[in-house]
Amino acid sequence: MAERAATAERAAVLEQRGPLGPRSPRPGRPGALPLGLLKTARPRQWVKNVLVVAAPAAAGELFSRHALTQVALVFGLFTAAAAAVYLINDARDADADRAHPTKCRRPVAAGQVPVSVAYAVGGLLAVLAPAAAALLCTPLTAVLLAAYVLMQLAYCVSLKHVLVVDLAVVTTGFLMRAMIGGVALGIPLSRWFLITTGFGALFMVSAKRYSEAVQMAQAAEAAAADGRAERLGATRALLTSYTTGYLRFVWQLAAGVAVLAYCLWAMESGGIAGTGLLPWRQLSMVAFILAILRYAVFADRGTAGEPEDVVLRDRALALIGVVWLAMYGLAVADW
Repeated sequence: MAERAATAERAAVLEQRGPLGPRSPRPGRPGALPLGLLKTARPRQWVKNVLVVAAPAAAGELFSRHALTQVALVFGLFTAAAAAVYLINDARDADADRAHPTKCRRPVAAGQVPVSVAYAVGGLLAVLAPAAAALLCTPLTAVLLAAYVLMQLAYCVSLKHVLVVDLAVVTTGFLMRAMIGGVALGIPLSRWFLITTGFGALFMVSAKRYSEAVQMAQAAEAAAADGRAERLGATRALLTSYTTGYLRFVWQLAAGVAVLAYCLWAMESGGIAGTGLLPWRQLSMVAFILAILRYAVFADRGTAGEPEDVVLRDRALALIGVVWLAMYGLAVADW
C-alpha cells in the first residue's frame, strides 16, 4: 500500500511538471477567481495582525469607541498590505511553485489566478493600503505601512536569501504589527515594550527556523538510511546555510532578552503606587516566564512551527496565555 501511494504521488507530481519541466497551468473557471485571490491572501495568517492591539492594550487605551474604530481600521489596512505581498510573491514564484509537490496547488501556480491578475491586485493593494492610512489614520501610520510593504517586497526578491537579515526582516514585520496600533492612536511606545516585543518575535521566528532545520536534517537522515536521495532545503533554501547550533543560540538569546526586558518593564511600571488589590503587573512576570519556558519545550524538540499552531494545540500554553492576559488586564484596570 505504501509503495502504491508513493507511486501515485510521484505520478501526480510528474503530471504537474510534465515530461519537459513544469507544465503551464490550465485556466481556472471565472467564478473561481475571487476565491483564488482570497486563498492567495492567506486568511489563516491574518491572526498575526491581531498584534495591532498590543500597544493600545498595554497602554490601557483600547476600549474607547475611537480606539476600537482605529484599531479595527489598522487591522484591515495591515491585512490588505500583507495580502499585497502574498499576491506579488506568489506571482513572482509561480514557475518555481509549479515544480513543487505541494506549492503547485497554490491558486496562482495552479492557474486559478492568472499571474498578471495577481500582480495587478497585489500592486493595487500595496498602493491603496498606505494611501488609505494617510487619509483615515495619521501620516506616520501610512509611512509605517508603506515601509512594511517595501521591506516585505525586498524580502521576497532578495533579502530572504541573506543570512541573519532574513531573521531580522521577519522579526521586524511582527514588531511593526505591534507598533502600528499605538502609532495610529498617538500612544507613546515604551522602550521596554519595543524590546520585549522585538525579542519575543525573534524568539518565535528563530524557534520556527530551528524546528524546520531539525526536521529537514531528520528527513535527510531517513532518506539516506533508505537509500533515497533527499534534496536539502527544498522548503526553505537558506536553511542549508544555517546550523542547528546557531539557530538554537539565537532563540535562546532572544528568549533571555525578552524575559529580562519584560521584567524591567513590569517592575518599572509596577513601581508606581496604585489602588489595585495586588501588584498584577509584577505578578504577570511569572505567567510570561512560564509561557516562554513552555514554548521553549517545543522549540527544543524541533516542533515549533507557526506560533498560532503551537499555542492552539497546547492547552497548557493556551491556559498560561489566558492567565497572563487576565493579570495584565487587571494591572491596566488597576483593580
